[in-house]
Amino acid sequence: MEKEIAITVKDLHVTYRGLKKTSIRASWTKLNKRIELYHALKGVSFEVEKGKILGIIGKNGAGKSTMLRSIAGIFSPDKGSINLHGNTISLLSIGVGFNKKLTGYENIYLSGMLLGFSEDEIKAKEQDIINFADIGEFIYKPVKTYSSGMYSKLAFAITAILETDIMLIDEVLSVGDAKFKEKSYNKMKELISDENRTVLIVSHSLETIRNLCNEVLWLNEGELMAIGPADEILPKYQEYMDNL
Repeated sequence: MEKEIAITVKDLHVTYRGLKKTSIRASWTKLNKRIELYHALKGVSFEVEKGKILGIIGKNGAGKSTMLRSIAGIFSPDKGSINLHGNTISLLSIGVGFNKKLTGYENIYLSGMLLGFSEDEIKAKEQDIINFADIGEFIYKPVKTYSSGMYSKLAFAITAILETDIMLIDEVLSVGDAKFKEKSYNKMKELISDENRTVLIVSHSLETIRNLCNEVLWLNEGELMAIGPADEILPKYQEYMDNL
């Protein structure tokens, strides 16, 4: 039986542009000479089978979050392609996806519609989202008044309750109080038990990656170092980090 592919990433390049450090007195006419390019991803290619749980690891600046945001469609590749094979997708990441001037309640509908759900579909899950987030009356206050913990609770609740074919999770399992960490971890285990759901998880916690993921992708300075079974890749990565 041929394996069904959920995500295909081919020769992915993403480059950021910024200004080099320079004197304020420098002439504006020399601006173009002060542009500095940072190559966040350098020709990365891989495929993820439908139903797989892929952990993405690497030290800070390796390109992990850039990879998730590119797959989610937030960043446009400078070169290469990403094929989701018709699957619906959601990104769970602190600081992404909310209009901070709107209330949490309004953001439930905004986020849901951006994920492709109808107003009626969101309405049917509204109370489940509010109950899971468990942020009390703050659900009716602007998101800009939220702590990072409240933000993560609501973001996780929306993504967990409004289930998509592909879920991208960026470090949020480690945010929030101990009770919420346990609840979100257990919910994530429940969600990924669905053999039709594909999940990509970025985390610095190797224990989380080891416990949740079938396979691991290792990025280093924007390049693919290795991809394969978690029990093969994680020891190699740990040895590399120990020798830094």
